[in-house]
Amino acid sequence: MSERFEGRVALVTGGSSGIGAAVAERLLLEGAKVATLDLAEGGPDGALELIGDVRSSAEIDAAVERAQAELGPIDVLVCSAGITGDSLHTLDVSDDEWRRVLAINADGTFFANRAVLAGMTERNYGRIVNVASIAGKEGNPMAAAYSASKAAVIALTKAIGKDVAETNVLVNCIAPAVIETPLLAQMTEEHIRYMIERIPMGRLGKVAEVAALVCWLASEECSFSTGATYDISGGRAVY
Repeated sequence: MSERFEGRVALVTGGSSGIGAAVAERLLLEGAKVATLDLAEGGPDGALELIGDVRSSAEIDAAVERAQAELGPIDVLVCSAGITGDSLHTLDVSDDEWRRVLAINADGTFFANRAVLAGMTERNYGRIVNVASIAGKEGNPMAAAYSASKAAVIALTKAIGKDVAETNVLVNCIAPAVIETPLLAQMTEEHIRYMIERIPMGRLGKVAEVAALVCWLASEECSFSTGATYDISGGRAVY
């Protein structure tokens, strides 16, 4: 599979660490030209590093324009930028915290999908993979904003996938359980323990495992699935 993405151009949001960095690295290894978009510097060697805030549609549009100018038309979009937000009981979630989490996780995913769709549909090819969460299916306590934002990612993936289903642009998402990434630093030990206890396999997921699934969905091998949510949850969700 070393040349599975030969000639393809990919943009990965949240590509400086965690799932996004692992996906960007694998895409590069399999032959893609890759741009990453993140607020923080970093990401794999060989990627075009773009700095921007996914809460701003203008900054996403500018990143897409620069990536295409330097690398070529975008064939693959992976939306991995996201935050867990603070672990809070619902009554303690402020307006600002609610809006912060929804803006990054839901607005950012929508803005990035919208930014690449015109070019993909015009060329009659594209693969979009949005990173949701098991929390978007089941809801986690102490995570109302996060759970709601990831449910929004699942729903918009379904809608966009159906919108462009006849254009060979496939839009899917993944719903990981807890994965060993820097995002865990934003959670309390109680919150992490709650999530692991509900995974039948009894462990954290690994970023390499998630990247393998994402890259299949981002490839031409995925040809008859759109608007779908793929679990990678160690058995926590089996539907």
